[in-house]
Amino acid sequence: MGPRGRETWAQRLGAFRASPSAFMAGPEGEDLGCDLLSELRSEKLSEQTKVSLLALSLEYPAQLWPDTAAAEAAATSLLDTLVLLPPRPSALRRPLLLAATTALAAGDALGPTSAASLRLLPLLLGLASGSDLGRGFGPASEQRSLQATACECLRELESCKPGLLGGRLGLLRGLLGQEGPVQPLSLLLALALRNALVIQARARAGLQGLLMAGDAPTVGIPWNWALAEEGAAHLQPQAPGWPATEVQECGLAVLEPSPEEARELRAAVAQLLDTSYLLTPVAQAQLLWLLGWALRGLRGQPPVLFKPQLVRLLGTAQLTLLHAILALKAAFGEALFTAQDEALLLRRLTLAAQHPALPLSAHLFYLHCLLSFPENWPLGPTGEEAAPLLLGPRLCRGLLPSLLHNPMALLARLHLLCLLCADDEEKEEKAQDWSPQHYLEELLAGLRQRAALDGGPRALATLCFQASYLVVRCLAMQPAVLTPLTRGLAQLYQSRPALAPHFVDLLDRVGPELGEPLRVVLRQEVVARPGKDEALCWHLQILAKVADGNAQSATLGFLRAAAARCTDWDLQQALLQVCRALLRAGVGKGLADLLQALARQLEDPDGRDRARLYYILLAHLAGPKLGVALGPSLAAPAASSLVAENQGFAAALMVQEAPAPIRLSVGPRRAEGPVPVLQLQVEVLEPVYSLELRFRVEGQLYAPLEAVHVPCLYPGRPCRPLLLPLQPRRPAPTHLDVRALYTTPSGLTRHAHLPPLLVTFADLFLPFPQSPEGDKQGFFEELWDSCLPKGAESSLWCPLGPRGLEALVSHHLEPFVVVAQPPTSYHVAIHLPPNSRLLLRLEAAQVDGVPVALRTDDWAVLPLAGDYLRGLSAAV
Repeated sequence: MGPRGRETWAQRLGAFRASPSAFMAGPEGEDLGCDLLSELRSEKLSEQTKVSLLALSLEYPAQLWPDTAAAEAAATSLLDTLVLLPPRPSALRRPLLLAATTALAAGDALGPTSAASLRLLPLLLGLASGSDLGRGFGPASEQRSLQATACECLRELESCKPGLLGGRLGLLRGLLGQEGPVQPLSLLLALALRNALVIQARARAGLQGLLMAGDAPTVGIPWNWALAEEGAAHLQPQAPGWPATEVQECGLAVLEPSPEEARELRAAVAQLLDTSYLLTPVAQAQLLWLLGWALRGLRGQPPVLFKPQLVRLLGTAQLTLLHAILALKAAFGEALFTAQDEALLLRRLTLAAQHPALPLSAHLFYLHCLLSFPENWPLGPTGEEAAPLLLGPRLCRGLLPSLLHNPMALLARLHLLCLLCADDEEKEEKAQDWSPQHYLEELLAGLRQRAALDGGPRALATLCFQASYLVVRCLAMQPAVLTPLTRGLAQLYQSRPALAPHFVDLLDRVGPELGEPLRVVLRQEVVARPGKDEALCWHLQILAKVADGNAQSATLGFLRAAAARCTDWDLQQALLQVCRALLRAGVGKGLADLLQALARQLEDPDGRDRARLYYILLAHLAGPKLGVALGPSLAAPAASSLVAENQGFAAALMVQEAPAPIRLSVGPRRAEGPVPVLQLQVEVLEPVYSLELRFRVEGQLYAPLEAVHVPCLYPGRPCRPLLLPLQPRRPAPTHLDVRALYTTPSGLTRHAHLPPLLVTFADLFLPFPQSPEGDKQGFFEELWDSCLPKGAESSLWCPLGPRGLEALVSHHLEPFVVVAQPPTSYHVAIHLPPNSRLLLRLEAAQVDGVPVALRTDDWAVLPLAGDYLRGLSAAV
């Protein structure tokens, strides 16, 4: 494709930015990345247009280079374009460096096997260090900006591949003391130092001289990827914060640097802190957080290194720096901050949060810092929410919430007030002139009064319920607060029933401390004051949420009275939802009569059918099964409520197939009785009740088998063997198809297919009746002669194992031996149901085998017997 003009590229980039995914899926997007790379070398486009193309590659690298190979090729092309730039000043050098870095980072192509990475890293390090390589790369006028850009690129690569610059810490330390951009170098060194400490701590290795300052060469030696490979998992994000779990996750306590390494580390940290005043406030905050994170829990590194910065910044007005100070306080606590420092910080936060000219975001920030203030010696358990000890009611009088405040500010101030109420309750110090709890009750009453206004804004009602939820979450264990709150909410519902959806949502979110009493008062309010027709739908919605087995007569009386006023479909469905809730609660007395009445008098046929269905379920299902059938439905909405109900509980009422939690196997053979019997061993992975095992045999070889029933089975508990009588019509092996029908602990009935069971030829063996006393040989000879001429006979060689003929007979044929002359001769008589016999003469046994003569009255048995005998020696 030929080169494109500036207007053509402007249209193409505009279409891409409008919808990147749609553009890349179309024909124009297939070659966009390749066209962009080729146009960067075109002399017909201006540098401004090329900068726009590079900006696109910085914003959408994943779309332009979707895989590692494409990202590698793009980075290589960008580096080639960078090298080909003429030595005069150009606006493309910095964007090309950024684009190559972004392509490698976004495409996950950075690594020791990437040729582009091995070209880019020495180039960036040379530019950052101002070495000969860097000075020869561009004109002198661009050296400082290129050095800063190279530091930013290295910082991005270090973020993506922690430990990448671990072997260059000494070089970076040396650069910080030279002329150059202080801020990029400081942030780069701080990030690389933090990553190296964490990786070495996880590997339980020392610093190994990584911090020794020096002028290491940037080219000519291979890049050290050892630390980067150990830190392959991404470390925590670099957003400043002070969660308590970071100390455990960091694990720096296991790192034990030598005295020399500890001195070098302190020198590096002091060097960074001494130059931090030259950084912007945001960069200073990032630097302080990185260094605090790196030294937290590290042995031999006193936090006093941060004291000069603390003195300098304790009175700062910059929010980012104040946040960094609080992060240091969370990291080091009383080791760095005295009680006076803590009191000063609290007073500053409290006074700043009361400034009338503060924007909302800054006001919320100060309140958040107060709510999560990291104290030196918190009294409660770790993670418990509480107001700071030094923050008394007098200090924060100006932070009390008011109805005039912005909703977000009001909720934040209310949160602080709730913590003060909890602290006031614990201390039992009730001031005579002012009480936080009394102020809280007045505020909530004012919020409810505004929410009760007919036609009032929805936002006022939402704010009232948000405040109520916040109070319950913070003061759930204080009945003195919850009791008036419950009464006030009941009065609010009495004044404005249209707020029923808000009450339902509140009941879903709060715990039993408020939920149970609120359910009771709302139910009493509904059944005592049915209200006007327009409020009936709200009463039914509330009642469907709060109805239970209590006050059954009052609830059913309300429903009977409301049934006459439910004339449209919506009201009828709401009424039936209450009936459903009562069914789930186990209400039976009186509900059946109501459902029968509804099935007759409701005008809508859909409602009548649904009422009739509920009556049938109530009459035919036990309590647990009924609760499962009427559980929460995952069915999609349907045009008919009856269809929706069927979809909702069909899975509970129907027998559905499920993976079998049952293992079935065949146990030892039982050679006794009139018919062969299989001993089945059964194990379960979960409790199973009312188990029924059904067996089926293909063809007509066996008569139908009876099912086997087990009342209950539990995992890990032994179960007696299950006996399955076989009724073969021909003596032949077969496979049994097995299906299980069982009930789960939740009351659901399921069926499952189990692996088939093999019935072998030997499983059919039965002994003959006992021979007459003293004439066993004659009995066997009589059986032997009776097989011919109708039957068949044969002979074969049966190999013997090392244990000989006696072991073979004792393992497999012992119950069927009629005459025995051990260890060389045995006469065996086997009854094969229904009416066949198999006779064996094992005589003149030798070391390696024994000749076997066979006779049977059923010629079809001979091949089965031959296969069985030939397999005996291998089984011994």
